[in-house]
Amino acid sequence: MHCKPFYLVFVVLMSFHFITCGQYREPKEANYSAIVEEDLDAMTALFLGDEEYNKKTLAKFDTDWKRGYIPMLLDVMYFSRGRVDLRPIVQLLERKTRKKYGRDIFQWLEWLWNEEPEILAYHGDWMATLYNNIDPKFEKYFAGRTNQSLIRLDEVRWGGVVQDGIPPLRQPIMLNAFEADYLEDDNVVFGISINGDHRAYPKRILAWHEMFVDEIGGENIAGVYCTLCGTVIAYNTVHEGKNYELGTSGFLYRSNKLMYDKATQSLWNTIEGKPVIGPLTEKNIELSSHSVVTTTWGEWKKRHPDTKVLSLDTGHRRDYGEGIAYQEYFATDNLMFNVPKLDDRLDNKHEVLIIRSDGYTKDPLAISSSFLKYKSVYQNQIGEINFVVVTDKSGANRVYESKDHKFKRLVDGKVKDSEGVLWKVMEEELVASDGRTLERLPYHRMFWFAWYNTFPETRLVYNR
Repeated sequence: MHCKPFYLVFVVLMSFHFITCGQYREPKEANYSAIVEEDLDAMTALFLGDEEYNKKTLAKFDTDWKRGYIPMLLDVMYFSRGRVDLRPIVQLLERKTRKKYGRDIFQWLEWLWNEEPEILAYHGDWMATLYNNIDPKFEKYFAGRTNQSLIRLDEVRWGGVVQDGIPPLRQPIMLNAFEADYLEDDNVVFGISINGDHRAYPKRILAWHEMFVDEIGGENIAGVYCTLCGTVIAYNTVHEGKNYELGTSGFLYRSNKLMYDKATQSLWNTIEGKPVIGPLTEKNIELSSHSVVTTTWGEWKKRHPDTKVLSLDTGHRRDYGEGIAYQEYFATDNLMFNVPKLDDRLDNKHEVLIIRSDGYTKDPLAISSSFLKYKSVYQNQIGEINFVVVTDKSGANRVYESKDHKFKRLVDGKVKDSEGVLWKVMEEELVASDGRTLERLPYHRMFWFAWYNTFPETRLVYNR
């Protein structure tokens, strides 16, 4: 999710709002203090670039210094480049923190995110005020939400687009396999199979939309593609009888796409499938997920000739050529948005396999895709669950609960156990020649940096 930040548009909007409406104020509770109002007004007014006013404002912040001012001042620096004299702000930050990062906002942020957080009680209102000038819908994400957040608000970054500015595909047109003449056999697709319903979602299309909402195998599914994280996760949007209509919020957390739900405007973590900001944080919601196979179109349609696949008729005008979307981003190991920490055991964008068995967040595990490429049958354990990963010649992975079975190798597309029994590799399960079955576990791939910044304590299996 990205586009070039609208610095000039943002500043013009901010200035217009002040000139025509006076200083912006959110609706506040009766006991909202005058000091808070004054701080919000003063911080917001810094965008106008009045040298004398800013000098007085920064002098006040200097006298009444709070570490919670730091992320707000960094927001001012980020969105007011070329209009506001940043030197006094930089000098104040360097004096109070004893750090010499100058105007390098990303270095400031990385330092800040590795410090103990100090989030002021009105930080959510600050964000509502700030981002309302980009998209009024953003206001509901943050206003009064400081105490309704499970993540650090200062780590929530705008991705450069408005709400659903990257349009999700809702109930998209699907084709039969033989009708999809636009696809080449080596094109990357994300395969999903639920209750015998096989679907293929080409990367070349999904990268432009980052989400699809559809019914697969009788279940309501949101397939969320975080292009920056390199992952597609298929969530069942029904939880305890309630269906959540999800969309693209326009914001990121640790370079991870944040979703929103239409009813409450709560923000949801894409990797974990749960609300992290807003009224739903108190509901203990975590959506269940389904397996997603990253493979080629040729391999997927050979396995599933009855598959459905996305049509190019999306209702949007895009260049859906293979490798076009995010071409520059995928071509290097550089990140578009910075994160608190990186781990050099693998490249940032090295793909790892993530298994989402029950309790996986208490014993997180990542397995290198290159390790699995040369290990067609691999067994391990997450918590109390034993599993086996089967990797075919195309490099596609499938994961099943293995219980007490010991598997040895692949033989003509089947996996052989220690007793010599052959098990057929199906999307829903492993099926033994004597009729026994082992269930598939939910899984997906993603970039190493993204998983590590979600679960830095993760176990990593890789080629040393």
